[in-house]
Amino acid sequence: MPSKPVETSADAASASSKVSSKADAKALAKLLAQWRPRELDTRPAKSSSKEARCKLANFDPAAKPFSSGDKQRDIAATEALASELDALQNLFYADKRYKLLVILQGTDTSGKDGTLRGVFSRMSPLGVHTVGWKAPSEEERAHDYLWRIHQKMPGAGEIMIFNRSHYEDVLVPAVNRWITPEQTAQRFAQINDFERMLCENGTVILKFMLHISFDEQRVRLQERIDDETKHWKFAMGDLDARKQWKPYQKAYETLLNATSTAWAPWTVVPANSKVHRNLMIATVLRDAMQKLELRFAPGNPALAGITVT
Repeated sequence: MPSKPVETSADAASASSKVSSKADAKALAKLLAQWRPRELDTRPAKSSSKEARCKLANFDPAAKPFSSGDKQRDIAATEALASELDALQNLFYADKRYKLLVILQGTDTSGKDGTLRGVFSRMSPLGVHTVGWKAPSEEERAHDYLWRIHQKMPGAGEIMIFNRSHYEDVLVPAVNRWITPEQTAQRFAQINDFERMLCENGTVILKFMLHISFDEQRVRLQERIDDETKHWKFAMGDLDARKQWKPYQKAYETLLNATSTAWAPWTVVPANSKVHRNLMIATVLRDAMQKLELRFAPGNPALAGITVT
């Protein structure tokens, strides 16, 4: 059950508090369940039932399940949530019982950078860090593929946000056939064990797959080509990856089914709408942090009676 909302301004608390009661929390959980693949409680090899499989095609990237139906209201709600998340992050940093890893995974132009700006920009840089994962360096390739990932895990009270993640080391090699299906399955099992170890040691993991349509990606890539101020975002390799759209969608589907575990489930975020994307992620993040029942440390008795002169 969520703890009482962290105190913010009256307007922010009023606009963003959708999980302040048991009824609201249950409604949110029911809604969220529609956007999560069935969670595994064992390794993928032991969960081969067709009933456990989700189809990525069943998740509409143009849907807006968390929207009020009014764009300006949704923008205002996201702003209010960002303020509330700022207060929660301050409490999270002071509490220091947990670490939080947020994974933003998706195809090119799916909105990972936009999510960082829209959801996390109000938080203090003191306890929030971001890594934008690129192709591994020569030194990183000399180690196992999770070596570089483990070095960037959050410490106590910290929030780490991954723009792309260790899942790139399954997606890209699998689509390009650099690793076999057997090696892919092996990596899925290794990642599940790695994430379980993190969770058992106090790390909360939130994994978001930003889901956009083929046509929406075309529009966004064209914007980057037509606008000179966005040329820095574009690489010719983006067009090569677009030609592999179907294999990547299949790879994502396999990934979601193999690694949405009870300890680290995936949330598929319909992201054709940038406003809705931010609103949904901010809502899920706020709910997850409230459920931790964060608290400040007890007061220090040694400070009683001290007067600063």
